[in-house]
Amino acid sequence: MSATLRELADEFSCRLYGDPDRIVTRVGTLSGAGPDAVSFLANPLYRAHLASTRAGAVILAERDRDGCPTACLVHERPYATYARIAAHLHPAVASAAGVHPSAVIAASARLAPSAEIGANAVIGAGSEVGDAAVVGPGCVLGANVSVGAATRLVARVTLLDGVRIGARGIVHAGAVIGADGFGFAPEGGQWVKIPQVGSVVIGDDVEIGANTTIDRGTIEDTVIEDGVKLDNLVQIAHNVRVGAHTVMAGTAAIAGSTKIGKRCMIAGGAAVINSIVVCDDVTLTVRAVVTKDIDKPGVYSGLFPAEEAAKWRRDVARFRRLEELAARVTAAEQRLAELSKTKKDE
Repeated sequence: MSATLRELADEFSCRLYGDPDRIVTRVGTLSGAGPDAVSFLANPLYRAHLASTRAGAVILAERDRDGCPTACLVHERPYATYARIAAHLHPAVASAAGVHPSAVIAASARLAPSAEIGANAVIGAGSEVGDAAVVGPGCVLGANVSVGAATRLVARVTLLDGVRIGARGIVHAGAVIGADGFGFAPEGGQWVKIPQVGSVVIGDDVEIGANTTIDRGTIEDTVIEDGVKLDNLVQIAHNVRVGAHTVMAGTAAIAGSTKIGKRCMIAGGAAVINSIVVCDDVTLTVRAVVTKDIDKPGVYSGLFPAEEAAKWRRDVARFRRLEELAARVTAAEQRLAELSKTKKDE
């Protein structure tokens, strides 16, 4: 899609500096964009590329305007504004209403006339697909599944019995939602499976990455609230509740019965053990491990950064002697206290 800079400035509440009639058709990076593209500057690390950019226009904050050699679309939130302009210039493909001949649809399923059902999709009894929703090729919906209006299941997505997902969601290829949680009771050295009779309830405007898994609840439902964004390969265990507008990067893992607050940011590889409560507005950095409740907003870390292997092995050897060292320090402190007392008595 094409637009003039004037149209973009008006639509997205930007201050325009430059030719209002310049036409742009796409987005690009500062270093790679041509005159027909819009770029952006939000991260100071890329400011060095601004002076040499060939972009038709750059979305940026007022503080960076003087260094820009081309037209500017100035906004106090340049990154979010770029996201909206990118969506405007590169709109998602509209659903093509209809059911592919190879799809298998239960007689009791209810499909909106505007929904798109792809090749080899399977939709179980009592399931419902909303207006303009897309069930992509190879997707499987169990019984009594609900897919909200304008939600898109990209391909090979599995929604098992009773799963409900709201409007305008995106679920990327290979995601599995509603599989049994990891529930087993120990008995005499063996394991007895615990039936997982809850399901998964997902709110509106949620995006779920490729090959991410969200387990059904043991008794009550696993809940993902509105606006949550999950990256690829995220694991959400049974009975978890994730608060609205929380984001999780790839390979994050949330153990069973944990409650994550609203607007949290969980970085790649971070893990939260079972039955933990994390309050609103918490950030967990890369590979942080949470083993107790967090009741105060803030940034939390817990990892050892990678370093040269020989040094790491020496450090590990020292870690293993920490208990011995602590005991020696305690004994030395006690001895010093005894000597000090003796000296005073003299």
